[in-house]
Amino acid sequence: MSAVTAMTSKDEMKAVGAKPVSRDEGARLGFRLTLPAQILVLFISAFPLLMQLYISVTDWSPLSGTGWWNAWSMWNSFANYTDLAADARFWSALKRTAIVMIVCVPAEFLLGLALATLFADDFPGKRAFYSILLMPMMVVPAVAGYMFFMLFQSGGPVNDILSSLTGSPVTIAWLSDPTLALIAVMVADIWQWTPLMFLILLAGLVGVPEDQIKAATLLGANPSQRFVTIVLPKMKTIIIIALAIRAIENFKIFDTLYIMTGGGPGVATETISVYIYKLTTQDLIWGYVAAIALAILIVLSIVAVFAMKRMARAREVAA
Repeated sequence: MSAVTAMTSKDEMKAVGAKPVSRDEGARLGFRLTLPAQILVLFISAFPLLMQLYISVTDWSPLSGTGWWNAWSMWNSFANYTDLAADARFWSALKRTAIVMIVCVPAEFLLGLALATLFADDFPGKRAFYSILLMPMMVVPAVAGYMFFMLFQSGGPVNDILSSLTGSPVTIAWLSDPTLALIAVMVADIWQWTPLMFLILLAGLVGVPEDQIKAATLLGANPSQRFVTIVLPKMKTIIIIALAIRAIENFKIFDTLYIMTGGGPGVATETISVYIYKLTTQDLIWGYVAAIALAILIVLSIVAVFAMKRMARAREVAA
């Protein structure tokens, strides 16, 4: 705004008896106008967390005949947390969840990175292949679970393909074997979520400065050297984001796994989400469930903070 325009605006405001609004007054006005929305958002996010903390230090259950507002009468101090530390089934479920995460996330990352590198260049039919590649990500996880449940039946397509390759009948009971059932679940997860990793990494790969790659090519760098020295450092932030998103989501795996195995056979594929679901809907020990969920929330928050710090360091290095 020019000086003449500013003077004209002030003269007009004086003519109508209005006072100019300072920046601080404008900020206070904006705060008052948005205060109801801020209170609503705070209530939506804080109330469930406070309720969870409140219930986690009690023995309250929907079957106790007492409303949740009187759960304080069943106060057990921090017994739920001490029981959690000694719960062998909880630690076994946590171990299986970690196994699934350790296998699936790197596999999805490597496959996604390979596909992103391939799709960074133009080739015939790229758009069609691109659409086909993203289809698994669009499938509802419960539907994907049912698809792979049918695929891995004893008389399903997977055994039929193996029978054709080996020339002899194959009737592997994939979902009835404790080891093979977990492998089948991981195959389903990799199939469905590799496209998401591919999409994120492709966005980062496209954003790498083309002039730096051309300069390295002129200096005699081969494709592997260009990828290691230029592409990967520039994609470090995107890679951290992609790994963090998939690690957290994979930690919460439930839909596909529950449809395929229900956590079985026995508890062979029971991850932490399935364990919490069974405690909530079958055993109805909600105080203990709240303690487990709160402990997991703290762990995932620490992972998220660590990822954000690494991302900030990556940006500083790139700058």
